[in-house]
Order: sequence, then structure tokens, then C-alpha cells
Amino acid sequence: MEPSPAGLLVCAGVLVLAYFSRGFLIVGLLASPAFGSTAMMTLTSLGNSSPLIYTMFAALLVAAVAMRRHIWRDLGGVLGSVGPIWVLAALMLYAVVGAWLLPRFFAGQTIVFVQSKTRSGVVEASLAPVSANISQTGYFVLGGFTAIALCVLLVKGDRIAQVRRGFFVWSTLHAAMGLIDLLGKLAGAGDLLKPIRTASYAMLTETSEAGFSRIAGAYSEASAFGAVSLACLAFCYTYWRRTKDRFAKWLSLLLLLLLVLSTSSTAYVGLMLLGLVVAFHIMRSMLADRVEAAELQIIALLVLAFLAILAVFLYRPGTLAPFLDLIDKTLINKASSSSGQERAYWNLQSLQSFGDTSGLGVGMGSSRASSWLIAVLSQLGLVGSVLMAALVAATARGLGRLGKWVPPETDAVVASARNSALAGLVAGSLASGSADPGIGFFVAFAVVAAARVQARRTRDAAEHWRQAPPSLLLPLRI
Repeated sequence: MEPSPAGLLVCAGVLVLAYFSRGFLIVGLLASPAFGSTAMMTLTSLGNSSPLIYTMFAALLVAAVAMRRHIWRDLGGVLGSVGPIWVLAALMLYAVVGAWLLPRFFAGQTIVFVQSKTRSGVVEASLAPVSANISQTGYFVLGGFTAIALCVLLVKGDRIAQVRRGFFVWSTLHAAMGLIDLLGKLAGAGDLLKPIRTASYAMLTETSEAGFSRIAGAYSEASAFGAVSLACLAFCYTYWRRTKDRFAKWLSLLLLLLLVLSTSSTAYVGLMLLGLVVAFHIMRSMLADRVEAAELQIIALLVLAFLAILAVFLYRPGTLAPFLDLIDKTLINKASSSSGQERAYWNLQSLQSFGDTSGLGVGMGSSRASSWLIAVLSQLGLVGSVLMAALVAATARGLGRLGKWVPPETDAVVASARNSALAGLVAGSLASGSADPGIGFFVAFAVVAAARVQARRTRDAAEHWRQAPPSLLLPLRI
């Protein structure tokens, strides 16, 4: 084990920020993913795996909850009131058993893509146990325990304000790192965030696309930055639409600008998919003659952007040539590029592995795909995919009709966290190679599950008093 001084220093900074944000555990956990290429240490015994700093905050949260005085009573209450927790526990157990058993049982019977020994790329090999079986399964199980620990905290007390602050600290730090990276490259100073990139995997941070420098922020590559930007944008935009918060609006605009400038195909395709959802809601409001001021602002912004592009095209057509070339390379002809064909081959081979193992999968961490959906299917098999789909469905339903039984602020935060998780899954389905949905998903799952428990309790209490005999509702007479 080799500790990283820079990683430990970043951890200390996040701890101080979380302390002054009045949410040491929750805010610290949510702020830490902003540093997506900063590792605390390198584990030489696990193939030079380098845990990112969020793992320390997740472990700290789990340990703090486990040491609570009445933890078994609190945990029993969560297990008795949050049904999807049992699905999560079953999936965690299945992932652990599958990661150990499946690569040994199907060894040599299919071809997979694994990290090279030098961690400089992906190589093709026969299925066999690898160090990623331990590391990736460990991250997934840690995320599951984090969700359970958060459920214990959120069900027992009103900590929704800490969740809100945590998401905004995460989004703000993420945007700040993106701006620093962008300004450093525009000024010709190179990668200003290189000192905090302590993870052991390859760093594609000083590349360009069609003459434009790619924005990687505090991540290892532009696609990872774009994926997290989509998740942060979904949270800020949803919160702004629900509460009309000005800070959320301006942060959404900044994140949107960074997404456009990121030159990431993942960001562009994900933004188009999310844009279709926004357009659908605006169209529905227009047809119902209930257009809100926020929707008019969005329409006005789009019209101004279109007119500005049209004016530039009419007066100086050559100015748009680099941008058109960028769109051509990142969207239109991306599939025909060498990287696009390589990733498509990863996905095809991962689907072939699913068939070669009769639908049981190759085990978490045994292979790499280029889509979260395909990674889940190939690594966790049919059983694991069904369990994962149940967790996604439990998160996607949000509060639903129970929303009227919680304060408007809680409803807004829950909806924003849910949309952030779903946006992250959309981005992961375009580029992620692991079956792990990420810490953001586990946080959103816990927020939704705990909020539903609180809403049901409020509803049941209201119905109890509504059905009580009139004599019990009259004031006592002395």
C-alpha cells in the first residue's frame, strides 16, 4: 500500500468544507465525487488499484452509523419499512458470490476485455479471475452499505437540508474544477489539476478534438467529466424548476456551458436525451396552456442562441467551420471512428460472454464493456440484471403520489436527487464499462426510500386521526 499525500490533502480539505457546511458525514460524502481522479492510496496487492477519496467518506459514514448506540434497533426499523433494501442486500450477496465463483466456473470458456497489467489500456483475454473482481465488487458493496447507512440516518431524522447542501457543494466543486481546467488550457498553462490526479489509471487530460481542448475537470478524461456534469445539471435544473432558486439556475447555466465545451460525445448524446425530456414537459405545458415563467426563460434562451448562431453564419460562415467539424467527429461520425469501433467491439464481446455463460454472467469486474447496461448484463447475468432493474425502478418512481405528504422542500430535493441518479445512468449507459451504478445512484436510492417511509408515516397518522371517534377529538372538560 502506497499512500498519496496529495489525495490525503484533498481529503482533509473536503472534511473541513463539510464541517463548515453543517453536514460532516453527508456533505462530505456527496462532495468527494467531485475529485474523480484523486486517490488516497495505491493498493499494490490488488493490481495497483487506487481507491478514490469518496471511498474514505463512504467508509466513514458506514462506520459512524454502525457505532450508533441503538444501531440494531434502527437497522431493524429500516429493514422493516424499506422493502427495496432487501433487493439491494440480495444483489450485494449475488455480486460477491458471482465475482468469486463465475470467473472460476467459466474459466477459459469465453473472451473478455480486462485492464492491462500496466493499467495503460484494455486487452483481450480468456476469462479468468482478476484483481478487478475484488476491487470493483468492493466498491459496489461499499456503495450498498452506504445506501443502507444513509437510510438509517434519513429515516430517523430530518437531514434533507444536508442532502441538499451536499449536492450543491458537489455541483459547485465540479463546475469549479471544470473552469480551472478550461482556463488553464486556454491560457496555455496545460493541466493545472495534474497534482491531484493521483489515481493509477491512464489520464487522458491533455487531448484535443477537432482543434478544441477537451475539458476533463478533476476526472481522468472528458467523457467522465461529461457524465458527472449531466448528473449535476439534472439535480440543479430540477431543483430550480421546483423551487425557483436563483443559485440553482445560474449553476445550471454554468454546467450547461461546460457540457457544451467539453467535446465529449457522452455529454452531447446524454444532453440531447435529457433535452427531449425537457422539451416534452414544455410542450405539454403549452398544450395545457400552463406555461411557467421558467419555461419561457428556457424558450427565450434557445431562441437567442439560435439567432446568434444564424447571425454568425450569415456574416462570417467560416467561423462555424471548427464547430461543425467538432459535431461531425463527436456525434455524426463517432461510431465509425477507431475508438467508436473499439468500444462497439467491447459491447458485442460482452454480449457474447453473456451467451457463453448461459445467462449467468462472468462475475463483477471480470470484463469491461462500453455501456453500463451491457456491463450489468454480462457481469451480473440475468438474475443480477433483474435485481438491478428493481433497484432502478424503486429509485425512478420517486415519491409519486406520496409527495403531498412531505414538505415542498423535501419533495424538491428527492425529485432532484432521483433525476440526478437517472441522468448518471443515462450517461453510464453510453460509456461506462462497469456494472457499478456509482455512489450517486446509491445516495439517490437512499434519499427516495427514506422519504417514502416518512411520507407513509405522515399519511397513516393523518388517516388515523381522520378515522378516530369524534369524542377523542374533542378537548377534555374539567
